[in-house]
Order: sequence, then structure tokens, then C-alpha cells
Amino acid sequence: MNLLDDLRWRNLVHQTTDDENLGAWLAAEPRTVYAGFDPTAESLHVGHLLPLLMLRRFQKAGHKPIALVGGATGMIGDPSGKSAERNLQSREALEANVAAIREQMQQFLDFGDGPHAAKLVNNLDWIGKFSYIDFLRDVGKNFPVNVMLAKDSIKGRIERDDAGISYTEFSYMLLQAFDFVHLNREYGCELQIGGSDQWGNITAGIDLARRMHSAHVRGMTAPLLLKSDGTKMGKTESGALWLAPDRTSPYQFFQYWMNVDDADAGNCLRVLTELPREEIEALDAQRATAPEKRESQKRLAEALTHLVHGDEGLKAANRATEIFFGAEISDLSDKELGSIFADVPSCELPRAALTAGMPVVDLLASTPLAKSKGEARRTIEQGGAYVNNRRVADVAAQVTDADLASETVMVLRSGRKKYALVRFV
Repeated sequence: MNLLDDLRWRNLVHQTTDDENLGAWLAAEPRTVYAGFDPTAESLHVGHLLPLLMLRRFQKAGHKPIALVGGATGMIGDPSGKSAERNLQSREALEANVAAIREQMQQFLDFGDGPHAAKLVNNLDWIGKFSYIDFLRDVGKNFPVNVMLAKDSIKGRIERDDAGISYTEFSYMLLQAFDFVHLNREYGCELQIGGSDQWGNITAGIDLARRMHSAHVRGMTAPLLLKSDGTKMGKTESGALWLAPDRTSPYQFFQYWMNVDDADAGNCLRVLTELPREEIEALDAQRATAPEKRESQKRLAEALTHLVHGDEGLKAANRATEIFFGAEISDLSDKELGSIFADVPSCELPRAALTAGMPVVDLLASTPLAKSKGEARRTIEQGGAYVNNRRVADVAAQVTDADLASETVMVLRSGRKKYALVRFV
């Protein structure tokens, strides 16, 4: 399949400005394509992954991607898909976010020196040079207000009695539209891609390029990353599913995809992985006949964790999974254990208690795993007590500093699945 056919098969094409000719146009010669990412945090999240991987797919097909980090547009905030005003971030926070996101993007795109090398740009570099008067004269003069009012992202907010939209967010569309004009003029960029909620901004940029420079540019959107029930993919009880390992650990990232519903697994394999069509269709068939094996989820978790966190991240996630299901625990960090056992009850004891040796009976009784020392003894006698997933065979057994699984933590288990953490401080 050519690139566009593959994107369509993967459910990655929602709208285009040139359905009839886009495939042939892409196949004719290498094109320059861009997607924008506003730096709303010090990490991209799973919602950003789809357009980022779209750029990656274009690059692998021989096109030249531009990843735009919105140092200027991030100061305002995109009203698309939002029902209320965003809180404005400080310039210092935005600069930190831009730097972090730049670093992350290098994991997914090749920014080398080849003919298809990706380019990383920040729209503050050109928008920041405008004075207010110059922007109104050079850009605003070419932007009909009635066109803006017709866009869904603006129209929806204006029609709400409880929200409305500020002049600041109303102006966002002009800034993003001018990004397309600038990239077309400076780098020959002819195609903008983004999520379906960006359609209004993309078509505004196409119209502005035509009005300012008689340029003919194109746009394409992909569906938003949603679950089959219509809710956003990548939302967890603790918030967004981040790509940065210090915000969402490789283990948490891996487990999220392991727990995806069968109804969502096939689409996730298509839109978020680079697995070939034959393998995905085989997983579809296997899921239909033996869903209890969860092979689709396993492959999805492996492929995505490797893509986002690399070999070491995938190894760490697999090791954490093995630990949670009974593998012995040693030589880990407090942070790693905290990530693996994030939802497990914990308590703190004085580090001095380990100096002379602490009875395991007393240790168990200090956690929710045993209501009393008597219950703790019975658990040990019945072979159901574990320290760092190693069975405790002797009721008189004691633990010392040597039994810590990390700098300060010991992991206790009762039976097959009841865990508790003890932090010695």
C-alpha cells in the first residue's frame, strides 16, 4: 500500500482538503508536512502521540516532517475542544515545557542531516518578532472575521451562555494560521496534519496562505484518540498518561495498554503501532476466537512501551510485571517500587528497628496484612507470608537492613495477591 492507503486502513484519516488527489500528490515527490504541539506541560501525553507518530509515518515514507513547538501559541491556549478559558502559563514555565518537549520529540523523529531529516521549530521565533500593529496590518487584514465565526471551535464557545470566549483565545486561530503561512514560505511546507479538532485552524491557515501569497497548501486530520465509549484514551485515575517516565513509569504505561478493552485493542494497534497489517489482522482474528488470552493487549503494550521508553523501559516494565506476580524482589529503587506498588497500602517504621533484627511477626502485624501477631503467626505457619516475594518458613524469622528491597522499602505479601509496603525511615 502507498502511504495514504495505509493511513486509511489504519483509521488515521478523518478529513482532507483534497480527497481525490491527495494520494497521487503524495506519491509524486517528497513533501514537507508539519504538525504543531503546544507546550502545556513538561511532557507530551498519549493524546500527542498520534500526530507525532503521523509525522514519523510520513518521514518513513520519504517525506520531510516539521515538528512545531508552540512557544507563542502556548502562551494563549487553543480554544478548540475547550468549553472554558485556559489558565495562562508564565513565560518561564513555557520555556521549560518547550525544552522538555523538544527532547522528547527526538525519540520519535530523525533530526539528522539526510534528505528527509525532520526539522524542529518554535513559533515564538517568528511570531515574537511582530509588534501588535504589524501583526494586525500584515496578518489580521487578510483574515475575515466572518470566516473565524463560522469555525466550530469559535462558534461553539460564542453560543454558550455560561462560557463565551476572550479576545485572546479568539485570536489563537490567527497565530496558528500564520504558522502555516510562515512554514510554507520558509521551508516549502505544503501539508498540515493534526487531530480532527484542528480542522478549523488548519483550513484557516490554508485560506490565509491563499490570501497572503496565493499559495496552494493542503490539510489532513486524524480522528481523536478515543475509546469505543467516546471518552478520551489515555486518561487514568491519577490524570493523563504521560510519555515522560518520571510522570508515568514504564510499568504504569505498559499496564495501561495491557488493560485496554477488547473493543479498543484493534484500533489502538492500528493507529499507535507500526506493526504490519498481516500481524494486526492475525491479532484481530485471535482476539475474536480466544479473547481471554489477551494477545492483542500484550503485543500493544510491548510495542508501545518499546517505542516510547526503549529497550530498557520495556525490560523494566516486564520485570515489574513479573514482580507483581511473584518474582523475587531485590536491587530496585524506592521510586521503582513505589511505581509498581502505587495502589498498595504502606506504613512507616523507624530504621533503627532493623539494626538488631525485627521479627517478621511484628512486621506483618504493623501492616493491614495481619490484624494481630497471632494472625501473623498463623499466616507464616500456613506458608502464606512473604518478604520481597520470598516465603518466610520460620515463625521466629527476623529481618534486617540486608532484607531491604530498595533504599528504604521492604515488600510484604500475604497469600497470592495481598501486598503491603513498609518504609523504614
